[in-house]
Amino acid sequence: MSHHTPHVKTRGGRKTAVGNVGRPPVSWALPGILFFAVFAIVPLAIAVYLSFCQWDGLNSPTLTGLDNWTRLFKDPEFRQAAWLSLLLTTISWAFQTPVALLLGVWAAGRQRSRAVLSAVFFIPLLLSTTAIAMLFHALLDPNFGVITEIGPWFGIDPNIMGSSTGALLTVAFVGGWQFMPFHTLIYQGGARQVPEVLYQAAEMDGAGMFRQFFHITLPQLRHTITTSSVLMIVGSLTYFDTVLIMTKGGPGTDTTVLPYLMYRTGFQTYDLGYAAAIATALVVVATTLSLILVRFSGFGNMRSTREGM
Repeated sequence: MSHHTPHVKTRGGRKTAVGNVGRPPVSWALPGILFFAVFAIVPLAIAVYLSFCQWDGLNSPTLTGLDNWTRLFKDPEFRQAAWLSLLLTTISWAFQTPVALLLGVWAAGRQRSRAVLSAVFFIPLLLSTTAIAMLFHALLDPNFGVITEIGPWFGIDPNIMGSSTGALLTVAFVGGWQFMPFHTLIYQGGARQVPEVLYQAAEMDGAGMFRQFFHITLPQLRHTITTSSVLMIVGSLTYFDTVLIMTKGGPGTDTTVLPYLMYRTGFQTYDLGYAAAIATALVVVATTLSLILVRFSGFGNMRSTREGM
């Protein structure tokens, strides 16, 4: 009977095993790869193909070359929708990130009421987006909603959904209210991985709570911030049901973001080829922004300190 002995390499007088570094075989990833291919890659490939076709959803698609893409780059409505999507993404990120980061760091502590308050705060994450959008749509109704009673107390116009700025900010707030607990959970997990010895050493040096947060917690959470930001960007760029239920792209077209424009083009005017081009462009924008964020944050160079153990 033969026994496999890993190759031994000498480094500085110490023997280290090379060959079995603790990584699972590639075959373990096959189910995930197949699932991703069937439900992501194949539909994306079909959408890309349809973006070069004219199709009404009933008859067979007809190849038209670059007609849809030429129309896309000349369409002012598409440019406005792309700008609104980027603006909504920026507002959502600026609103959710600081709050989720602070709440996540707090939830990682040992406060007596932490568990109960964290459980209550995570409740919106359990609700469906449709139910939340309908709830806020009723609350913000300018005729019968609660906003008519409490709005004047805070100097808020009860018809906040009737203005372009108010409608866009409301959509960003509702999305943040639902998904901020998810990002809080990410930051909570990241904060719990920060070595306690760093805080102990900082306390011995006389560093207070704020200095510890800015010089220890934030630097240690830089990759967590990148992960949360990528998920937030992709999620914000794909806002659809909230816009459909609360604003229907209005007032006018002031909240017609790319996903809603894609829906309206494909399922109201039955121009599914052009809708596929919009969908493909949305994928390109989301992927590009995510890759830029990963590239300039250094996330791609991150290595696990436990690899090979």
